[in-house]
Amino acid sequence: MNPPRPPSSPGSPTLDEVARIAGVSRATASRAINGGQRVSARAQAAVDSAVRSLGYVPNPAARSLVTRRTDSIAVVVPEPDDRVFSDPFFAGTLRGVTRVLGERDIQLVLLLARPGASTARTLRYLTNRHVDGALVVSHHRDDRLAEHLADLGLPCVFGGRPWTGGDRVAYVDVDNTAGEREATEVLVARGCTRIGTIAGPGDMTAAADRLAGWHQAMAAAGLEADAVEHGDFTEESGVSATRMLMERHPDLDGLVVASDLMAVGALRVLGELGRRVPDDIAVVGYDDLGVAERTTPPLTTVRQPVEEMAERATRLLLERVDGVDGVEGSHPMRLIIRPTLVRRLSA
Repeated sequence: MNPPRPPSSPGSPTLDEVARIAGVSRATASRAINGGQRVSARAQAAVDSAVRSLGYVPNPAARSLVTRRTDSIAVVVPEPDDRVFSDPFFAGTLRGVTRVLGERDIQLVLLLARPGASTARTLRYLTNRHVDGALVVSHHRDDRLAEHLADLGLPCVFGGRPWTGGDRVAYVDVDNTAGEREATEVLVARGCTRIGTIAGPGDMTAAADRLAGWHQAMAAAGLEADAVEHGDFTEESGVSATRMLMERHPDLDGLVVASDLMAVGALRVLGELGRRVPDDIAVVGYDDLGVAERTTPPLTTVRQPVEEMAERATRLLLERVDGVDGVEGSHPMRLIIRPTLVRRLSA
């Protein structure tokens, strides 16, 4: 039986009214509403009923004092603004994150932390505990974010293996080495004997792992592995890297590219040079985030499930925030997802 609602009074219902209707102290009502401990099942039920009866809406600031939670999670991206808002990798990542946070009514805070002063400002923000945890994506060797966040003790999960501090933080990654090895093996099986690669930036583990996979496949096939250029995962870097490769190695009949955006730039240059794809030179990309389907010809690529990775990383982070995986002395979880090859006309 619901308690009777008191005579209406001006203004919003107060915590004192909730406590009075529920027949408990103000402190007990506050703990029951804000998720605190030491509340009996009977008192919790009475407070819940009073809240519904009165239409009471908790004060977020008061709730934070009790729970020590901000109900917000930071996504930290150490990249320039223009890349974050143009690369489909980040769009897919944010879709996966927001899908999970929406289930818990948790706010996303996007922190763009370019190297230098911006990184220091981000660390100050996180140190002051304006968020309950942090998900870090697209990190670089020199930012040392894994070490910094581990020292802070802030719950965190990395999207991708960190260069340093990986033994102290949880992370979710794709098996980039296996993916790029399989991409190269596609060209070997096709009969290509002069295979080059456009690798990603040397200060990112994803790029280093993909380059390692290319080297492994080339060694296994007994092919020379001297045709290597680096880009930064952008289309324009794919253009410049392809031009340099084709100037130095005009006999290439296969090209493995570490991102689809760079592969788009590669296809543009090959078209300008009159090299037919895949008749003269076969091309394989990496990502499969929508770009590969729209190229001419459509791009054979390695699919990394970015949204799935982001969802699983976010759920892992929320478990750490809730204390499920935060026991002192426990080993941080590492989850490695297998990529899949998508065959289209470019190879």
